[in-house]
Amino acid sequence: MVTTPHIALDTAGPAAVDGRHIRALTFQSVRLEYLRHVLSVTGLVAAGSRALVVGSGRGLLARGLARLGFEVVATDASPAATALALAADEGQGVAYLTTPAEELDLPDGSFDLLYCADTLEITERPDAVLAEAARVLRPRGAFVYDTVNRTPVSRLIYLGAFQAFPGTRIMPHGRYAAHRLRRPAEIAEALDRVGLSAQDVSAFKPRDVRSLVRATRGRRRGTLTDEQLPELVDMVLEPAGSPVVTYLGHALRRD
Repeated sequence: MVTTPHIALDTAGPAAVDGRHIRALTFQSVRLEYLRHVLSVTGLVAAGSRALVVGSGRGLLARGLARLGFEVVATDASPAATALALAADEGQGVAYLTTPAEELDLPDGSFDLLYCADTLEITERPDAVLAEAARVLRPRGAFVYDTVNRTPVSRLIYLGAFQAFPGTRIMPHGRYAAHRLRRPAEIAEALDRVGLSAQDVSAFKPRDVRSLVRATRGRRRGTLTDEQLPELVDMVLEPAGSPVVTYLGHALRRD
């Protein structure tokens, strides 16, 4: 007998399908690869620097930054996500806080790098998110983000496959909406408005989209675990590619 998966964000346990955590796991490798690129082009050294992860979920990316040598603070608007992050902590010294991206409860100019994850594609107030990022960054601090483009293909995947179509749905209805998906040029303009200068954009995608479908269906059926998904999906960076669905980018805070 096939049972209907329980779609629930920030929820642990074998019965729950948490699309947010699935996304974090499958994005982890390209996020860290792109971060290393940012460190290279900016000259920022992780050791002795402070990093903030906004929209940190269960803290996977935050712990990756800590392993690179950063002193890391991880924030999320969800108390459940913060609790899961604390439970999963590996002694990396990450500080986990519950605070919304639009109103960070953190002091001005206190971070060298900020990574905005799982936020720009769901917020109704992107300018507030970016203004807060600019506020807490030090001059010449790096703002790094990934988000979802607004294209016919991205709408098919994020609004259709991930939250509407039976067989591939891993997100609750309403998690994504077309008007909250933003093109790279729109993000660049919004960055400029708050004193952040866009530097570059890199597309990323599954090496083979069929593997993404198989992985999603397998996770829903319970034949695959969360931990098996990153290798199966195999996300790759395309720095020179046009972002059809997802993309990463970074900006620098102006002096």
